[in-house]
Amino acid sequence: MKDFFSNFFGRNNNPKSIVSYDVIDTIYTHLYNENNSFEFKMKGIHDTISVNLYSFPTSFDHEEGKVEIKKSGFSNAYEVLNELYKKMNIGPISEEQMLQELEYDYIHIQFFSEPTPEMKKHLKHVLHNFIIFFCCTNSLETNDFKILYNNSYFLDYTRGILEAEFIDINEPKNDIQKIGFKEFEKVLQGICQYLKIELPKNVELQSNDNLLSEEIEVTQATFEEFIKLVSRGNVDEKVLQKQSKKLVKNFKKEAKEYHEIIEGHFVFFENIDCWDSDWKFDPEDAEYFISEMIGEDLNFEYPEETYSHDLFPYIQTALAKRNLELMTYDTHGDNYMFFVVNKNDVGRILELSELTKIEINQL
Repeated sequence: MKDFFSNFFGRNNNPKSIVSYDVIDTIYTHLYNENNSFEFKMKGIHDTISVNLYSFPTSFDHEEGKVEIKKSGFSNAYEVLNELYKKMNIGPISEEQMLQELEYDYIHIQFFSEPTPEMKKHLKHVLHNFIIFFCCTNSLETNDFKILYNNSYFLDYTRGILEAEFIDINEPKNDIQKIGFKEFEKVLQGICQYLKIELPKNVELQSNDNLLSEEIEVTQATFEEFIKLVSRGNVDEKVLQKQSKKLVKNFKKEAKEYHEIIEGHFVFFENIDCWDSDWKFDPEDAEYFISEMIGEDLNFEYPEETYSHDLFPYIQTALAKRNLELMTYDTHGDNYMFFVVNKNDVGRILELSELTKIEINQL
């Protein structure tokens, strides 16, 4: 059940915003009454979105949770919750309420977004954790909520939630939060579509389209399209057929081991025009190999003493003038596997990358 104490701040119930109490409470009602945990996929969001209903102290009442609580310097889950309530200006739970063993529910929504251009040097995707606690504002009834936010992995769940910061969704502090908060609005819309929750007509939405990913069967034709796009059509028909058959066969095996997953991918990329380089390379190397890949001389301007990934913006600017873009296959190793594609095909290549499980990254 929801059992919370009063605070004296304005309610989060802007009727035009999807990040409002009425919407959040409807999602909570489904989680509480129907299914307290689910995952789903949305268009434009990497991997799955995870939505969970947890509670203090029940969700921490296991051996690992107890160890994490002690490591964080607390005696029990209620003390952890009081520490979080302090951040959010919510009144603390008393010893008397602890003895009643009341449960205090919260929602944890987790998803990935694209990184900022600067972060692309180091990260493919940024993780966002939105942790929603219910409370009371000028009322004895639950009528409001507060949000904690963390963009780190929760390897120690108790430590992760304690390190989350209290946020105002309308006032991001940096570029990561700006992207994450905007995506959060879209994710809430996706959750409502997934749960078939009808939103009020006055709520302003980012999109009027269906945001849910459709179940698409991956076939040989899927891999054929992928090969044609990453090779810019410069692939022999026999190679196209051979590689697409091999890739779809490996895909259907659902290989679990790393070497099994990538073995066919490396063979495939050897059959298209690509450049295999370690993490460190000179601008002269980039000019030479990219020129070989596109069939014409590519010269680009760059500051002195600029190497490796710091060259990407200058390379992309030069290629963009030819309506081209440099991309890479994620080898999960200490090397790059570069190839050049038509700029107009980048979006579709990334979609096919998700479908085929061949990990392609923008630079």
